Amino acid sequence: MPGKNLREVLGKPLIAYSIEQARRSELFEAIAVSSDSQNILDAASHHGADVLVLRPDHLATDEAPKCPAIKHCLEAVERARGTRFPIFVDLQVTSPLRQPADIVGAVRLLEEAGVTNVITGSKARCSPYFSLVERDARGFARLSKASPQPVARRQDSPECFDMNGSIYVWRRDPFMQQPAVFYEDTLLYEMPAERSLDIDTEIDFAIVEMIMRERRTKHPS
Repeated sequence: MPGKNLREVLGKPLIAYSIEQARRSELFEAIAVSSDSQNILDAASHHGADVLVLRPDHLATDEAPKCPAIKHCLEAVERARGTRFPIFVDLQVTSPLRQPADIVGAVRLLEEAGVTNVITGSKARCSPYFSLVERDARGFARLSKASPQPVARRQDSPECFDMNGSIYVWRRDPFMQQPAVFYEDTLLYEMPAERSLDIDTEIDFAIVEMIMRERRTKHPS
């Protein structure tokens, strides 16, 4: 969906929500926005971003992986601020339903566990051991993941989660040495499904707006 980061949701561009949530968490020395779009950077500045990072073209294509763009942003912010940040966080712009408490919880998990990074997710709606299937080379349907013991009921299968992409927390030095999403000690911070929606389609926009309107009705402040 072209331009979705600037699309208004209840009167504010989508990007404003992530910036505001970061500010309200009271965790960050600097809030940065990286983009190849000057319009997005202008909107980010208007809504309170501290550092604006113009992303180079080769990191802004649809095929470009996530981690190199994050590494570029971190390096640019550290140069601008003249310091190194031992812990940094990536907040996905298309996840406006997260709460500042989710950010605080994910960072606290990393700090208390002493791990390299933390990702976020919610309980999976489909289990690869029970109801998630793939087609094999002959086109026949097979369960995506075999279990050592037959699984007769979904609730008997190992607990699985959908990555929601909402929050990524890293320790700087391991990431700079090997930029990645998964390490040997990656932990998952669980978020509820109602705060895990990722806007990717018109239907997603409609659902998110409905949830936000309901929140405003229950919590007008």
